[in-house]
Amino acid sequence: MADTRAHAQPALLDAHDPAVYTIHQPQGSSDFLLLADHAGQQVPRSLAALGLPQAELDRHIGWDIGIAGTTRALAQRLDAWAIEQTYSRLLIDCNRPLASPTLIPETSDGTVVPGNTALTAAQRQQRIDAIHAPYHARINAELDARRDAAHPTLLVMMHSFTPVMNGVQRPWHAGVLYHQDTRFAQPLLRALGEEGDLVVGDNQPYSVTPTSDYAVPVHGEGRGLVHVELEIRQDLIADEAGQQAWAERLARIFSGLQAELLHR
Repeated sequence: MADTRAHAQPALLDAHDPAVYTIHQPQGSSDFLLLADHAGQQVPRSLAALGLPQAELDRHIGWDIGIAGTTRALAQRLDAWAIEQTYSRLLIDCNRPLASPTLIPETSDGTVVPGNTALTAAQRQQRIDAIHAPYHARINAELDARRDAAHPTLLVMMHSFTPVMNGVQRPWHAGVLYHQDTRFAQPLLRALGEEGDLVVGDNQPYSVTPTSDYAVPVHGEGRGLVHVELEIRQDLIADEAGQQAWAERLARIFSGLQAELLHR
């Protein structure tokens, strides 16, 4: 008789792969809490870089260039709890709903991703279970703990964007993104505009929708938290000097807005 039992999937991550996320300032006392969904560019060893050369993973399609260092530096200045996701957005995009067609992209900005073509339902689910689910479970656990401790949360989703997309130059230094809740976005737009040296996008270069984004609809609006998604242009934070300068600027601005935000 033939053995018809399903063969077990090989594990996606092994002991040599890094953890799915890193927490910075785990005992941070700040009301601000920072998420960096696209901070990392790692790919599990079992998937052989998704069939891509390292140069492709180093591009903006592989991660949000500069946002990891900026988030860490900002977390230190604010004493804010922050989470940094380790794996490439090409492996699975942790800021996408599970039904999104770009959750596991087969192409990105003209680059075909061989390791993402013709995935089975089981292979897709494996990435969700190994990366997406535990990352967001950790965020939920922290937000639950803060709620139970009556610790206010001002939630910031940290991202960066490429200066040129589809051959079009983007003029903004930063973008403030939101969906329906503008309690954080409007004061932040005002404060960034008052800096005097910035071109700031109002829901540019992207806008948030429940079908294209995860963190704002689920962690922000879903919990009723005062929140915002912040985008910084990648050439401005590509090196440590830029990351530190933006962290300094944002720490000053956020601290200046804190009392106003807590009463919204």
